[in-house]
Amino acid sequence: MQNYILQSYRSLDACTRAILKKIITKTREETLQLGLTIGQRVPDRNVIALRGDLGAGKTTLCKGIGKGLGIEEEITSPTYTIVAEYQGRLTFYHIDAYRLGGFSDFQAIGALEFLGAPNSLCVIEWIERLPEIESECTAFITIKMLTDDSREFWIEGNWLEDLL
Repeated sequence: MQNYILQSYRSLDACTRAILKKIITKTREETLQLGLTIGQRVPDRNVIALRGDLGAGKTTLCKGIGKGLGIEEEITSPTYTIVAEYQGRLTFYHIDAYRLGGFSDFQAIGALEFLGAPNSLCVIEWIERLPEIESECTAFITIKMLTDDSREFWIEGNWLEDLL
């Protein structure tokens, strides 16, 4: 398992990562394609942390990632189940932290074991609820809604920037 740094009371805004890449998609299909590209190229043991308002496209991006991993099952938002697990080229752990009360809830459901697990990719929606999670293998994607179906993706993290 990767060496995760757990820092209490540290906000994501305090991270020292530079924004490495900005990508704009103009349609839902382009957002799915971006996810597909990530899923096809992502190495195992990594974590992608997603930030964005409700309806920004986090789950749509995850659907594309799932397709890129070769997952045939429909990827849905795990809002009520918190964690969804899918089998593809890598095991895809899709976590929705929106309903979690914080890091202690994340630990209580056993999700810490998914971070950096061999032969897996972990994607966490609503990472703002879990500011304690950080690793050298965590990449951040901030999604901003523009007009209509257009989205702006800010990519932070060397390994992810290298994929795109």
